[in-house]
Amino acid sequence: MSRMWAVEAAGTGVPVQAPDHDAIVDCALYLDGKRQDDGILDYREALNVARATRGAFVWLGLHAPSAAQMTGIAEAFGLHELAVEDVVAAGQRPKLEQFGEVWFMALRAARYVEHAELTEHSEVVDTGQIMLLLGKDFVITVRHGEACRLKPVRERLQRKPELLRQGPWAVAYGVMDQVVDLYLSASDGIAQDVDSIEEQVFAREPQSSGRMQRIYQLKRELVEFKRAVLPLQRPMLALVSDTPEIPKDLRKYFRDVQDHLARVVERVNAFDDLLISIMQARLAQVTVDQNNDMRKIASWAAIAAVWTAIAGVYGMNFDHMPELDWKYGYPFMLALMLAISFALYRALRRNGWL
Repeated sequence: MSRMWAVEAAGTGVPVQAPDHDAIVDCALYLDGKRQDDGILDYREALNVARATRGAFVWLGLHAPSAAQMTGIAEAFGLHELAVEDVVAAGQRPKLEQFGEVWFMALRAARYVEHAELTEHSEVVDTGQIMLLLGKDFVITVRHGEACRLKPVRERLQRKPELLRQGPWAVAYGVMDQVVDLYLSASDGIAQDVDSIEEQVFAREPQSSGRMQRIYQLKRELVEFKRAVLPLQRPMLALVSDTPEIPKDLRKYFRDVQDHLARVVERVNAFDDLLISIMQARLAQVTVDQNNDMRKIASWAAIAAVWTAIAGVYGMNFDHMPELDWKYGYPFMLALMLAISFALYRALRRNGWL
């Protein structure tokens, strides 16, 4: 669906529509940390004003742009073709690269998917892609998927003009803070699922069918979450130490995000170890249950062997057999087999085999 966006022309109060931009979510000019709605209709015009005005920058927000849609944007902002290629292709590993004066940052967003009960088909984590292109006087944010919407980030930053005065890297901080906050929220949800699985495994409930499948499904979802969280550590370290373009006053904000990320990494590793332990415990339970079943089968087979052995001996049709001509021989042998079987049953039961 094409998106028509408009801004009010300065001093007129009349909305003026711009041409269709399917991928453009929002385009705004910020001066001294405040959004300027002064009749700018196009990102080219906004960029020209930003480059001619001290303390101004453009924030262009895109959603899943195609290569054709990125052509004009790349030309206007002077983007490298490799950066454009990465922006169009979702599924990038978290990274931080520099193309001339433009920095490219790729993040993987992840949010927890609420579910009433964890099953072998439950989706626990929904992932997406967030990419940023940062120049001296612009920032372009690109979103793929629905895991992390950036509208709340823009609204939150616009309430903090003193932070936006720091320029495009303030937007980078806001986006990364939102992404890592979603990580923390997702880790809280996963913790509840892990606790639920742990209770089910060690409760020894009769309804155990599919329990291993649920553990494996949660393990798969955790792996997907790890792919988003763990690779972000290296770009995060570079941001707080090796990126001179970041204003000094902003570094403490990035360090705060790094601390939150470290907490998530610790929790993810703990969940991974705990799930492995739970899976091993469940496998041990299955092995014990199978051994118990085999012992029961062997016990009943031993009891049945008494009847088979005695009946087999008397079925060989010898002329001279004990008690063969005795009037009560048949009921005596039945009683003997019952007595031996009962004695075996009691002995096996006492030893825990039955």
